[in-house]
Amino acid sequence: MVKEELLRELAYPKYWDERYREESTGLTSTQSESFEWFRHFTQLQPFFEKHLPPSSSGCQILHLGCGKSTLTADLHALGYTQQISVDFSQVVIEAMKLKYADLQTLWEVMDVRELRVPTRSIDVAIDKGMLDTFLHGSVRDPPEDVQENVGKYVDEVARVLKPGGRWLYITYQQPFMMEPLLERKDKWDLVFEALDDEGGAFPYSGFTMTRHRASTA
Repeated sequence: MVKEELLRELAYPKYWDERYREESTGLTSTQSESFEWFRHFTQLQPFFEKHLPPSSSGCQILHLGCGKSTLTADLHALGYTQQISVDFSQVVIEAMKLKYADLQTLWEVMDVRELRVPTRSIDVAIDKGMLDTFLHGSVRDPPEDVQENVGKYVDEVARVLKPGGRWLYITYQQPFMMEPLLERKDKWDLVFEALDDEGGAFPYSGFTMTRHRASTA
């Protein structure tokens, strides 16, 4: 079982800088291995195809806590060229900039609790495990720091989404635990779907938050 002290550390860039620096020791940028939290792209592609606008729309995608995932490159290969990938680890952003320099997408060091992104500028925001790094203790009765971190993050995503924009969030947490943290009735409609594995493994949860088109909140 992961210790509570370690779970608390996940909410800060120092832990991730040290982890990524250790993992990349002795490797060049092109040798740096990818790592996927909560499934690989091929497993999640049906979910993305269902909820992403057509690539021809030129939609602006924001990756929240991109880490070492291949998702930016995977979507780029499908024609989604307008992408911003952010993470609060400077180490991993510098590595990803080098590894995927040919994509000519944006890689920025940024804390999702304080996004340096214009209001109502994003068509689709994607989170594949970022919010989960803020979770520790009881999700049924979250500690004060969890409520604060998640609250700031969720409100920032709501701020940067365009009217009609979507936040796609993938997690292993159960929906009844996460919905109270994600719900913003004055800002968006929330829909949950189970992302089942053919092998019968414990399903992941997929949440889609669609920003109200007429909302001024």
